[in-house]
Amino acid sequence: MEKRHKYDYRVSLDDDNRAATKVVRMVGQGRRVLEIGAGPGSITRLLKERGACIITAVELDAEALPHLAPFCEQVLQRDLNHPAWTQGLAIPGGYEVIVAADVFEHLFDPWRTLEELKPLLATDGELVVSLPHAGHNAVVGALLNGNFRYHDWGLLDRTHIRFFGLKNIDDLFSGAGYNIVEADYVRHAPEATELADLWKKLPRKIRAALAEAQYGDIYQVVIRAGRRGAGMPDGPRLVPPAPAPYRVLDRLKDTLRPWLPAPLRRGLRRLLSALGIIRSTGKATRY
Repeated sequence: MEKRHKYDYRVSLDDDNRAATKVVRMVGQGRRVLEIGAGPGSITRLLKERGACIITAVELDAEALPHLAPFCEQVLQRDLNHPAWTQGLAIPGGYEVIVAADVFEHLFDPWRTLEELKPLLATDGELVVSLPHAGHNAVVGALLNGNFRYHDWGLLDRTHIRFFGLKNIDDLFSGAGYNIVEADYVRHAPEATELADLWKKLPRKIRAALAEAQYGDIYQVVIRAGRRGAGMPDGPRLVPPAPAPYRVLDRLKDTLRPWLPAPLRRGLRRLLSALGIIRSTGKATRY
């Protein structure tokens, strides 16, 4: 049996609370796409099969290249941290969309990379980018526990070398001369993440206080942006959504948890989710 690549994950386009789903939606149909840091092609596959896109992929990991090939017109092995990584990538008219899904956090200088992408874009071309949110309550909980514990994936992936809060993401794009024209958010309660055990070690009062943080459940941010002055409308700076309405219910659940048996808790959660009163967060999301 072929060994599955560590970043190979299956994406259901019915699950809108996944970064990959949001990326595919923002790219659209029939576009000429450059995907950088494409990994083994989890998103590439959908862009080809569902979006009928024409794709050039750039990836460093040699083990991922054979997985990418069936979905791409061209696959190139490049190190995005190398100054000459864009050599030979330009095409007549430029790419309509450049996709960087969970890539910039792995780069030494993502600010420079954004500049390097400009000559590769069509005049009205767009970037579609997803980034993990370092301000998620699960990360705050890890810090308060004195345990900034790295994982093989997730918010504290051991290969992450850059960390971004929402303002930093905003500044990353605006500073490089891009307008953010659309932003969407993957939201997960901290107990539904890979850092759930550290979150649960916090005293209940601290968890309740952190639950009031406006952006504490934003796990990833997905952005569509274009070059400033290239026909793109001047969208607003990155403005996150209002606090999620289910936080009060989360606090109530936290209070009642010790007194309710597990089967009753699960049944109550299913009922409230079916009624649309709370959102089902599911299992921890890998990306």
